[in-house]
Amino acid sequence: MAFPDYFQAMDHARMVADHPVGDAFLSRFKTISRDELRAQQERLFQRTLAFAWKVPFYRKLWGAQGIEAGDIRTLDDLPKLPSYSKTDLMKSVAENPPFGDFHGLDTYPADQRPPVIFQTTSGTTGRPQPLFFGPRSREIQNLLLARVWRLQGLTPADVMHSVYGHGMINGGHYVREAALHWTNCVFLSAGTGVETRSVTQVELMRDFGVTVVVGFADYIKRLAETAKELGILDELKVRMISGHLGAESREAISAAWGGAEVYDWYGVGDTGLIAGEGPDRDGFYVMEDAQYLELIDPDTHAVVGPGEKGNMVCTCLYKDDVFPIIRFNTNDLSQFIDTPSSLGLNLRRIKGFLGRSDNMVKLRGINVFPAGIGVIISENPAATGEYICRVEKVGERDEMTVAVEVKGERAGLEDAFKELLRRRLGVEVAIELAAPGELAPLTGIETRQKPIRLIDKRPKK
Repeated sequence: MAFPDYFQAMDHARMVADHPVGDAFLSRFKTISRDELRAQQERLFQRTLAFAWKVPFYRKLWGAQGIEAGDIRTLDDLPKLPSYSKTDLMKSVAENPPFGDFHGLDTYPADQRPPVIFQTTSGTTGRPQPLFFGPRSREIQNLLLARVWRLQGLTPADVMHSVYGHGMINGGHYVREAALHWTNCVFLSAGTGVETRSVTQVELMRDFGVTVVVGFADYIKRLAETAKELGILDELKVRMISGHLGAESREAISAAWGGAEVYDWYGVGDTGLIAGEGPDRDGFYVMEDAQYLELIDPDTHAVVGPGEKGNMVCTCLYKDDVFPIIRFNTNDLSQFIDTPSSLGLNLRRIKGFLGRSDNMVKLRGINVFPAGIGVIISENPAATGEYICRVEKVGERDEMTVAVEVKGERAGLEDAFKELLRRRLGVEVAIELAAPGELAPLTGIETRQKPIRLIDKRPKK
């Protein structure tokens, strides 16, 4: 029996026609009208929607709301469909082990099923979730990331060092493919501190002339500290950092690396890159030729009004081969920017990652996002930048303790951090001081792709 191979199923010519990279990307989106872009979005959406109707997960999800195929005709109809989240996908896995019923592989005749790339999420918020990609959707995901790197200034002369994790986690593999398939830089797949020790990583960066570092900001900052401790920071030639900054301080990361240019981008395992910064650093450009982004109210699930913050809900317009994604609720908060692009790109922009609605803690009526604590504590020079929040029920109310790693003399620091957080958060939290490196077993900074920032000790409801 003859099966389609990866390259036959990828359809390279169609990919780059629909989703250009490099100079062709700039040219396309400096000249395209919103009407032309919408026409492309609708064309791609129809393919993805047709595929999704064949997939049991969607037939059940939509059928439970009384929705029939003819009810959804255009992107304007998307709000009629329920959004879903990782919780729904994990329920699908539990009911249809081991892979769930959302991947769409069973819609193909045995001799026509495309090759499948199987990875998982990191499991930061629970059990790792299965992720599936067909060759075309995988390569479009890859090129979108490379597109943003190149927009930010990546060149063929660069040597890129990646600290994204590997194993079953999607991140490191996807990043490696993006660099190797869609850029001309030299790529070092170092991985996490467990895969390649931090000391070895900075020595490799020195020896191989690394100029660009990609990964999560927490560990990238840790590498700068390691290089400084070894006395080789001045020998490193890092000029650009591109990764998931989250709420980390851009200025602090840049300063740690001697003034390197720092860029952010946003995406999740299921969708790949959704939006990324350009050289103007004026918000994140949504890759609208591939991703249709809505912002919804975390409680009512209604689409929010102009200028309002909401959960990012993504429809991947290109995932029409394996694992279609229509109205996936990331539970990550953002906000649209309505001012024109200084780069002249006719793409919508968002403010980036503004916290997780499902990781929010309400203290005395104040919404507190643990992911945003890091940038606040970094205002005190005694902080190393490492911290973890612990929430527990005390009597009838929730209380938070923030453990902060500090360096040097501790006298007065507990009160200083308590006042800093009270002033910035609008509510009082308890402070525990820790020595540098002491919190690593709790945060997993050396072992995890995304460090843990919240330990919730409240009774489960």
